[in-house]
Amino acid sequence: MTHRYTHGHHESVLRSHNWRTAENSAAYLLPLLEPGTALLDIGCGPGTITADLAQRVAPGPVTAVDASAQVLAVARAEADWRGLANVSFAEADVHRLDFADDSFDVVHAHQVLQHVADPVQALREMRRVCRPGGHVAVRDSDYHGFVWYPQPPELAEWLDLYQRLARANGGEPDAGRRLLGWARAAGFDDVTASSSTWCFASEEDRRWWGGMWADRVRQSAFAAQAQEHGVDPSRLERIAQAWQGWAESPQGWFSVLHGELICRV
Repeated sequence: MTHRYTHGHHESVLRSHNWRTAENSAAYLLPLLEPGTALLDIGCGPGTITADLAQRVAPGPVTAVDASAQVLAVARAEADWRGLANVSFAEADVHRLDFADDSFDVVHAHQVLQHVADPVQALREMRRVCRPGGHVAVRDSDYHGFVWYPQPPELAEWLDLYQRLARANGGEPDAGRRLLGWARAAGFDDVTASSSTWCFASEEDRRWWGGMWADRVRQSAFAAQAQEHGVDPSRLERIAQAWQGWAESPQGWFSVLHGELICRV
């Protein structure tokens, strides 16, 4: 099966990822963290969540890994800007982590399993490198669980197109609802499952979320991949304009559903 990262690393994608914090993206994990915790952050992206977690567990060591050297450079700059001395970085494939068994107290992955070729194998690896009594924490969105209003038909087109591209790339965009099943298949038997949402409804949030997606539809890897699959640029432009129209509506509301798990090793 062909496998590649659907989003790519265009500025519009990093703009979205840079918005994420431990508070808005890993609240379910925070009660388990304490100073001295050794943490592995998988798929760290530009490092905003990583840096927040590192501040909470300091002086505990944080190892941040990603498949992209380009985005790791951004994450290093974030840690340097915050003056964090307890974070190290490395390229890694979650299916074959280059760490010894029982290396970390907490292994964390945010929005990773929806993109990988074999999420069950990824969870097995996360389990392997986590110490007995430690925790594996994962959170992923569930695209068919997204809800929005108003409902221009072009946004339904966007969702259908995203689903098709993500699956053609070897991913599973409805990962949130599958996390528990994947964890069971990976051998976890002590699992706490929950869900949470992001909500974009204020004028500022609508303009940020809708503008970001309009740019991604026009310019990011999503746009390039859609055209590879025969989507005419004029259709992408209609979808982008619909995102902008939604963002400008005072009735605009968008909820992003996430599944999340705490798996005790």
